[in-house]
Parts: sequence; structure tokens; C-alpha cells
Amino acid sequence: MKTFVLGGGCFWCLDAVYQKTKGVTAVVSGYTGGHDPYPDYYSVCSGTTGHAEVVAVTFDEEIIPAEVILDMFFALHDPTTLNRQGYDVGTQYRSSMFYETTEEKILFEEAIDRNQALWSHPIVTEVSRLPRFHVAEEFHQDYYGKHPEQGYCQVIINPKLAKARKYYSAWLNA
Repeated sequence: MKTFVLGGGCFWCLDAVYQKTKGVTAVVSGYTGGHDPYPDYYSVCSGTTGHAEVVAVTFDEEIIPAEVILDMFFALHDPTTLNRQGYDVGTQYRSSMFYETTEEKILFEEAIDRNQALWSHPIVTEVSRLPRFHVAEEFHQDYYGKHPEQGYCQVIINPKLAKARKYYSAWLNA
């Protein structure tokens, strides 16, 4: 099993798609990359902790290649906007990839290079060593699965799921 820690705006969006991805065994929403030793949702949303909203995606490389997990990441958010994803603005929504090993760092950098051709502006995704990962509150875990009728899910997440189905249907569970 391999785990990637990725930030692409609100963690609910990435969580919703990776929860439906073949070979993914766990998706945990959390916070990392900041200086506050005890972040919570409200402090992170204030933009004062330095943390990003992220997901830790654990997957089986015998079922889904690491490159597919990473290419999905670049398809699910706009990696060319600094500290912003749609209406979500602030450093907590930055496009980010947190590595634990040199191998992961290389995979992340290769994914940026591979996906740059799909974007007309430069990718600004931050690639940093993973400091401590803080698990987000239970309310945020599998948010879409628990609240698919919620307005944010309907307006923001459903289009991302539709995009994932369009480009990655072979890798998604029904």
C-alpha cells in the first residue's frame, strides 16, 4: 500500500472522488503544512495556521498505478491558481503535494511535468516534505458520502465527480 497526501482546495472534493476509486483502501481528510500544533477546522479556515486542507489517499498499486492517482488529482482541481479553488480562497486551499520519500517527491514532480501540457498557465502546486498530518474532525470524513444532498455537494462536488467519470471511468467503482 502507498499513501499520498494531496491538497486541492476543499478536502471534501478530493475525498468524494477518491472514495469511489478502485484500489483506494482509505481516504482521510486532514490538515498539514502549517505551524499550529493543534489545528482544527475553524483555525485552519481562518488562514492563520499555515495548514492546507488535504486528503491522505491510501491505495494498492497492484490495482491502480500511482500515476493515475496523481493525474486524477490534477484533473480534479485547478493547479494553476495560487491559494484558491473556485470560491475557496486562502492558503488553506492551496494546491499541494506532501512527500515522505525521495521517490514520492520524484513522482510528484513528474506528475506536474506530465500534466502541465493540459493547462495554459503554469502549475503552482507546492511540493513539500510531509510534516505531521493532523486528522480532521469526524464530521469531515467521507462528507459527500454522508451528505450528498447538501448544497455544496450538489453545486461543487457533483461536477467534479462528473469530470472524474468522464476521464477516469475505468478506475471508478460504479
